[in-house]
Amino acid sequence: MTIQQSLRLGVIGTGLKAAEYAQSWISMPQVAFVAVSDVNAASRRKFLDVCRNAGRPEPREFDDFRAMLAACRNDLDAVYVSTPHALHAEQGIAVVESGLDLLIEKPMVTTVDEAQRLMVARDQSGSTVVVAFQGALSPLVANTRKRARAGEFGELMSVSGTIWENWSSRYQGHWKQQMQLSGGGFMFDTGAHMMNTICLLADVDCKRVSAFMNNWQRSVDVVCAVAGRLASGALLTLHAAGDGPSVCASHIMLFYTLAIIRIDAWGAWREIAAAGIPGSREEAEIMDNPLKSFLAIRAGNAENLSNVEAGLRFARLWDAIKASSARDGEPVSVELGATTPGL
Repeated sequence: MTIQQSLRLGVIGTGLKAAEYAQSWISMPQVAFVAVSDVNAASRRKFLDVCRNAGRPEPREFDDFRAMLAACRNDLDAVYVSTPHALHAEQGIAVVESGLDLLIEKPMVTTVDEAQRLMVARDQSGSTVVVAFQGALSPLVANTRKRARAGEFGELMSVSGTIWENWSSRYQGHWKQQMQLSGGGFMFDTGAHMMNTICLLADVDCKRVSAFMNNWQRSVDVVCAVAGRLASGALLTLHAAGDGPSVCASHIMLFYTLAIIRIDAWGAWREIAAAGIPGSREEAEIMDNPLKSFLAIRAGNAENLSNVEAGLRFARLWDAIKASSARDGEPVSVELGATTPGL
């Protein structure tokens, strides 16, 4: 019998999200933390404390991710990147160029150019790249996409998505509301879950969009409204409201000729209404441990729906939304460029 070696994992960014995941990852025998990198020494120490308190060896610590990759390249199999959005491209590309596999927090990158550069690096290295979107890793989203592709629901006519959170007050003063680190406001942060799930389920690129944003006295967008047309001809509306009561939720509706599907952005629940019969609610545990999905994908035991190609499709939509909003809602054609194989 072959003994499965533990995944030798490095971490770039040991902040709140990485520390939260570490609480469960440290108990996984399939994983061994080898090295961590963060500019904040206190953040690194908190992460190392998690390992020590669990009786596991402390990983090596670095204040610079490139120093970590250079020193530990031969001791690593993969790296998890959990840093502010605007840093993802540089760090993710460096990981892949080192020949390592990559699990990267959402959104994958901030622009189409960054997505294309990561794709080139991935193609050259052959690395596995997975973006930690819960929706893309949800069995309900995967099942819905598979059935839609098989034609069970008929032709997609239109898609409507709404997402809301008390994001403006919750993250006041946080890097998420600093454009140079975040790459966008509420629509690009929490709203990324909605956009990415819709990109997966609609299964085509957006062709043309008109978008409006309102910052509501913040330095980044808090509210965003989008109208668009998909390459298939189906119509699209998106609404993101980043202020209000203390709650975070979403509602996506896909109108097909034979069915209406309601699902949330994280793939936690779904309702399918067909033949005039309302659908009952199905629920699935939200994949709050993307490392388990990463291990399955890396081993060839699961399909990777959250790949670089999906990240490129998302980036194309986001670039068009930014361009239209900057022109006060003027319709913008989405620059598709090369096709997106693998989707």
